[in-house]
Amino acid sequence: MPTLSESRSRLLVSEAGIPVSNWEIANSAEEAVLAAKNLTSPVVVKLCGDAIAHKTERGLVRLNLDTEDAVKEAANELLSSATPEDGDVELLISEQIRGNRELIIGLIRDEQFGPCVMLGVGGILAEALADVAFRLAPLNKAEANDLIDDIAMQSLLESFRGEPPVNRETLADILCSISRLGEDSNLLSIDLNPLIISDGEPIAVDALVEIAEDK
Repeated sequence: MPTLSESRSRLLVSEAGIPVSNWEIANSAEEAVLAAKNLTSPVVVKLCGDAIAHKTERGLVRLNLDTEDAVKEAANELLSSATPEDGDVELLISEQIRGNRELIIGLIRDEQFGPCVMLGVGGILAEALADVAFRLAPLNKAEANDLIDDIAMQSLLESFRGEPPVNRETLADILCSISRLGEDSNLLSIDLNPLIISDGEPIAVDALVEIAEDK
């Protein structure tokens, strides 16, 4: 199934009210350097396009860039990594969000039940714990809070390593927002992976939207 580029995916979810790390788009190394100046350092640089769904697996992400030279070098490397199969590509420059906890939120369209919202523990614990819960969309606030309560590792949502508890109000709002996007039948799935918890606030640092093929 076709996907939207990360920049288009980010725009879609941010317009729905979901907090996303600040980002800009560039088409050259020089533009990437200028874009990075508008963002808080360090930054992340990624190669993205509608045909690029799995950037990390292909090594298309550069982290911890805090100088102009580092951004320029990363941008040139990424642009040279593009293949003809990638089609049109661009560089996405984003502020690098730091936090000790990660969550995964998604929207999937089940053949039997229709759109469903998923919430799970992300990061290095994701595969080991398989701590994931689902609800049918759309969600109201009470249902969103019930979904949050279904996560087994509730301790990760409390004060953690000197950081404040996760803002459950914001998290519930995000779940409601992504559930409403499920009303558009052309959106087959949405993957926010990860949401990093920074000072208690969940912020999406990657987004992937899968859409229906044109008939």
